[in-house]
Amino acid sequence: MLSMKRRGAARLAAAVVASGLVAAGAIATAGTAAADETTPAHGGATATLGGLKTFDQAVVHSDGGDQRVGAGLFEMSVDNGGTLQTYCIDIHNPTQQQAKYQEVPWSASSLHNNADAGKIRWILQNSYPQVNDLAALASKAGAGNLTEKTAAAGTQVAIWRFSDHVKVDAVDPAAEKLAEYLEKNAQSVAEPKASLTLDPPAVSGKSGGKLGPVTVHTNADSVTISPAAGAPAGVKVVGKDGKPVTSAADGTQLFFDVPKGTADGNTSLTAQAATKVPVGRAFTGIGEHAKSQTQILAGSSESTVSAAATVSWKKQGAIPAITAEKNCAKGGVDVTASNKGDEAFRFQLSGKDYEVKPGASQTVTVPVGEDQPYNITITGAGGFKKSFTGVLDCKTAGSGGGKPSSKPSPASVGGSTTGGGHGTDLAETGSSSATPMIAGVAVVLVVVGGAAVFFLRKKKAGTPAQ
Repeated sequence: MLSMKRRGAARLAAAVVASGLVAAGAIATAGTAAADETTPAHGGATATLGGLKTFDQAVVHSDGGDQRVGAGLFEMSVDNGGTLQTYCIDIHNPTQQQAKYQEVPWSASSLHNNADAGKIRWILQNSYPQVNDLAALASKAGAGNLTEKTAAAGTQVAIWRFSDHVKVDAVDPAAEKLAEYLEKNAQSVAEPKASLTLDPPAVSGKSGGKLGPVTVHTNADSVTISPAAGAPAGVKVVGKDGKPVTSAADGTQLFFDVPKGTADGNTSLTAQAATKVPVGRAFTGIGEHAKSQTQILAGSSESTVSAAATVSWKKQGAIPAITAEKNCAKGGVDVTASNKGDEAFRFQLSGKDYEVKPGASQTVTVPVGEDQPYNITITGAGGFKKSFTGVLDCKTAGSGGGKPSSKPSPASVGGSTTGGGHGTDLAETGSSSATPMIAGVAVVLVVVGGAAVFFLRKKKAGTPAQ
């Protein structure tokens, strides 16, 4: 398994085209049909679930009877390097093995309307694995003797009481004491910022100048900026001063410099960094795994995070940029159309006609049923077409009054024994014969417009690339 290494031990240098994984930044020019996209994509970490790794037992009490489940830490492998540890925040929903997950804000998860979300983050910051001195943690909680297994179980039980508002108890007395201590002392803490996002993820405008800005938001020290492979000749990614940019930091403004006379078209850029994902970030299933159990981050190694932004330009006419993002508060998907052209952009969405004047933008919320897949298509003059697909998963499975899943977590008996985190915020975890082995690092991105090439610096002998 991977343990956390020092910040700066490795950095990625990337030359990457925009990936189909980054949907909210996808954009098409008028007259061009665009491929379907998965919504949302906020940037950050994408990872594969490896299974429940450090856990003990808990009992869920409901009208349907008591149910014994595994409670503790899951482990995920981050695409292109890194390891995450997470707790579940959707007890009634089973996990899907090898499910793909995407880092998202609370607003795009079941925490969007949970008044106790901030208390869950407090628990994460004040318990295992962030607190690796189990003797001190046990003393605070009056829990006697805690092991990695029982500390993880007690932490998970406390989280479930706030995330799902269920009646659940840890089987081990020490774990239950820890859960009671955490529940009683939890305070509301602000939502953590994303590891990496680009805002906005799509821009447009007339050729002959700088188009943007696209602002970098990140907790990384440095972000590698790479234009798409096959970008039209002369089109560059530049800073406010007009000079080409290959790296950026938090708050950096990026622009696409499109020379006058460039044929109408579009391109993109990708930002990548190696950083620790902030504790408390939510992770939801994506693609075919959209209904896999929602997770919340408890610990992170230095991991690869990425985001993309796209640009469209024309000499004249309507020049739209289209984005889409789940809006859990409104129970739908927000589709935003902006127009930087000199003519109105007229489009059809959900059977209705809309018009966006030059220099304006409009957001339309398309209602989507909970747990329902959607395929939202925007069409316009000249053959313009843009589609967004996904599944709206904004509630815990139990919030609708449903019975507990017969398998809230992977089947588990006992749990794994870990070696502890040795002062890091990512505890080292072993594997149990009752749980799946961690997935291998995914190294293939869905590419739009060309091939993606990644370069990893080699670390010192014995350290994994992240």
